[in-house]
Amino acid sequence: MENSSRVYLYDTTLRDGAQTQGVDFSAADKARIARALDALGLDYIEGGWPGANPTDDSFFSNPPDLGQARLAAFGMTRRAGRSANNDPGLNALFAHDAVSVVTMVGKSWDFQVTVALGIELDENLRMIGDSVAHARTRVSEVMLDAEHFFDGYKANPQYALAALRAALDNGARWAVLCDTNGGSLPHEVERIVSEVVAAGISGDRLGVHCHNDTDSAVANSLAAVKAGVRQVQGTINGLGERCGNANLVSIIPNLMLKMGFETGISEEGLKHLVAVSRTLDEVLDRKPNRSQPYVGASAFAHKGGLHVSAVAKDPACYEHVDPARVGNARQIVVSDQAGRSNIVARMADLGIEIESVKRDALVRVVEAMQVDFDPHEVADLVDLIKRLEHEGYAYDTAAASFELLVRRALGQVPDYFTLERYRVIDERRRNAKGDWVTLSEATVKVEVDGREFMQVGEGNGPVHAFDVALRAVLMGAYPELAGLELADYRVRIVESTAGTGAKTRVTIESTDGQGHRWTTVGVHTNVLEASLEALQDSIAYMLFRFREIR
Repeated sequence: MENSSRVYLYDTTLRDGAQTQGVDFSAADKARIARALDALGLDYIEGGWPGANPTDDSFFSNPPDLGQARLAAFGMTRRAGRSANNDPGLNALFAHDAVSVVTMVGKSWDFQVTVALGIELDENLRMIGDSVAHARTRVSEVMLDAEHFFDGYKANPQYALAALRAALDNGARWAVLCDTNGGSLPHEVERIVSEVVAAGISGDRLGVHCHNDTDSAVANSLAAVKAGVRQVQGTINGLGERCGNANLVSIIPNLMLKMGFETGISEEGLKHLVAVSRTLDEVLDRKPNRSQPYVGASAFAHKGGLHVSAVAKDPACYEHVDPARVGNARQIVVSDQAGRSNIVARMADLGIEIESVKRDALVRVVEAMQVDFDPHEVADLVDLIKRLEHEGYAYDTAAASFELLVRRALGQVPDYFTLERYRVIDERRRNAKGDWVTLSEATVKVEVDGREFMQVGEGNGPVHAFDVALRAVLMGAYPELAGLELADYRVRIVESTAGTGAKTRVTIESTDGQGHRWTTVGVHTNVLEASLEALQDSIAYMLFRFREIR
């Protein structure tokens, strides 16, 4: 028997995850994700379904070089009325030399056999056994995904177990218990797995594959491991059809840090968990989920002054694990709910002592902003933050603007450019086809290194046109801005009772194209002014991090 504390990790992001609505991987996307999964230390990577589509065939024909992980091909058992040797779909699984593992889906619910397949129950068991036996002559490892196992076991335990034995008795390494409809709950999964083990099927031959339709896929997977299974299938970030699959990003640290199980991932490898999660988001061009456990930007964020004060004494007061163990970092949030401890802790992260911020410097910073209070009344940095938050700024979600605010008060941020004036024109007219179109044109006058430049830009809106014009000026002096991309743009009304004259908050999320993201904020009664403030902060932050910090 193998080490009872070792759990094998099987990723199906490239196959089951690809069934997510709106997801369409290319072969190159699959290769990039597979390399990241392999570097993390997963045991199996399911690449797709050979013969099902050109993308999967292309991926298997030119697979990435993998180190630890074994590449698995997914497919079906032979069809009813055919022999395993004479089934094109089954034999397509063995067409690629890179495939060392074959995973076949087979029915384990008698209802599905008679209704969906429309065949005799015994024929289904023969299909499973014949297919596994045939596959064992072609590849080194075979496993059965026992589809609808938990529903099948509830309806007819003897038949569900017979499906598992048909695979295991014919040479399958693993029989994977699938909660295909995602309707089971943890107490049911733990009971059923325990009964399967008690029926004589060893847990080190069992896996689990859960869908998330009751929001229980992670809990169900952990319950199955607790009851004896030693392989867990899932996807990165819970990608998958309908409500998704079990999220390996949560399962992995729970197994290793909470339950004490061994996996193929080392302590050092676990630190790459955040990077792997972000890699998938980048491939899909999705914004990372800030609230995702372990890897989200807010997973270890502290906002309330009471919390921050306690964390400063011992992080265990409000953190269940050290964020560094999964590649994340503690974040001290600055907001109108913050106390002095938040400001001190956040500045300490930046390598700044609060005593070094002088009141006269704060006054100069405030004078450069368009706010409705006397800058000479500002007492200190904490007071300034609270006043600005009252004006509508939200530094808890705009850490880059906060850092610029503090560093400008210390004189650490050069004046990379100065916007002398601008003009934006929107024109609505009919084009040559007679359709209405709206064009935006921005003219900017900008000072860079003592020289003045004037530039015109066109865009699909006033902010876009301004961005085009401004960057056309700045790119000559700062070529690194070529990598700057606006990843997200959000507008919120701060004073809803003021109607169309209300104060507006604009938040911009930017990226440098290399995985670094930052967020800036602007506030004004004019939405364009608020947008330009956030945009200029975004540019200044990139230049500061690129030129001064590096």
